[in-house]
Amino acid sequence: MKRPHLPVWLRGIFLILSLIGIGLLLKNAGLEHLFEREWIDTNVRSNGLRGYGLFLAAGALMTAIGLPRQVVAFFGGYAFGVMAGLLLGAVAALGGCILAFYYARLFGRGLVRRLFPEKLQRFDDFIRGHPFSMTLLVRLLPAGSNLVTNLIAGVSRIPKLAFFGGSFVGYLPQTLVFALAGSGLTVGSQWQIGASVVLLIVSGLLGVRLYRRMRHGRSYARELETASDPE
Repeated sequence: MKRPHLPVWLRGIFLILSLIGIGLLLKNAGLEHLFEREWIDTNVRSNGLRGYGLFLAAGALMTAIGLPRQVVAFFGGYAFGVMAGLLLGAVAALGGCILAFYYARLFGRGLVRRLFPEKLQRFDDFIRGHPFSMTLLVRLLPAGSNLVTNLIAGVSRIPKLAFFGGSFVGYLPQTLVFALAGSGLTVGSQWQIGASVVLLIVSGLLGVRLYRRMRHGRSYARELETASDPE
């Protein structure tokens, strides 16, 4: 049985109203100060399970509307230490990824297609045949917008589980780097901050190298020409 679809005009109205609602929520609830050091100290650090839950919920919400995931990872390391900050920062970023993905898929398809038609086509071409590994590769790159990638994926033909899985694994290197930097701020360790800078440069160079090899390699080009579209 075919699922009912909302009319395009109704989805457009919902999209506009929801964006206005998010803006009002952030302003009236004082949420524009989320992920500032004072907010983290007051609401997250040393607050037990409540602090963990609040960090995850706020991190997912803020990355879903465009806050860089690196900021969430940094404050994850600052609030919880390297390993816990790594896990919580990556889970929060994945939550934001899922929210933005389904937001675009359910309500913003027409708008995203109009705003980013060329990027959408390039994304579909790039991930065709290898959605998990290509998503992983995109997440390893030091440049690009996490939010735009999530929105474009939401209206693309990529299988959602491959996209979410590739995103989570691809988030881990940079999340570790920024969690290490945030943890260094807590303990006053200059070596941790310095190491995070070095690791960031190394991970960025690795991502660019892998991108160039896989995107332009002969074997991948042949596979791309013959691969069928994912369902």
